[in-house]
Amino acid sequence: MVKKISFLIILSVLIVFVNCLVVPAEPNFQYKVYTPMGYKNQVKPAKYGKNSKILFIVDFSNSMNEELGGKKKIHIAMDTLSSILPKLDPDIQTGLRVYGHRAGFTYLQGCMASKLTVPLGVNNAQNILNSIYQTSATGWTPITYSLKQAVNVDFAGIEGKKHIILLTDGGENCDESPCTYAIELMKQRDDITIDVIAFDLYDTEANNQLRCTALTTRGKFYSAGNSGELTDSLFDSLGIDKDVHGTIKMNNN
Repeated sequence: MVKKISFLIILSVLIVFVNCLVVPAEPNFQYKVYTPMGYKNQVKPAKYGKNSKILFIVDFSNSMNEELGGKKKIHIAMDTLSSILPKLDPDIQTGLRVYGHRAGFTYLQGCMASKLTVPLGVNNAQNILNSIYQTSATGWTPITYSLKQAVNVDFAGIEGKKHIILLTDGGENCDESPCTYAIELMKQRDDITIDVIAFDLYDTEANNQLRCTALTTRGKFYSAGNSGELTDSLFDSLGIDKDVHGTIKMNNN
């Protein structure tokens, strides 16, 4: 009898010990993390109509002279815009602002090197292309100043929704924060959306600042590491079907 009781006690202890070793498996949760490049596959972009206003802000800082795949980044950007602009509805108002197009002898000059080269208007594709091919990549990266000029000067007196597409290969280097500016801007108005295309940009802080700039204004942030991704980003930002064909009539006058 004693042996039987001892055996039952030992068996009970073994069962408790084994149960302690068996840990329930963690549930396999599938979290969907937001990524800008994945987001475009889920949401159909808005199509821009004849009352739309789109201002391109293009980086012409010196770093755009660096090569990517054997070709200068600025030339990749130019050629990409050349292939896409003809596909836009000519009735859409478009314009171009560039920055970094001139070198400054002082910090202040370099950080104010931003210029509206093509004011908003219809049938502007060729004017924009003429402008970018006549501009050289030279200076710094005054992103925030360029955004301020676009909002306060380029859009002055223009009603309705306005869309900025910022193409840059670097972050702000003029002691300002485009993220902070975007936050303050949205406290005052809701008629401006900023899409940002970070081209061959791998600096974490710069990407965070630019991502904030886009998402704060209900825009999209794209990270493009090559010419193909740059093309896809622009197509998506503009809401253009890749299969749409377009032509620009050259003005020989």
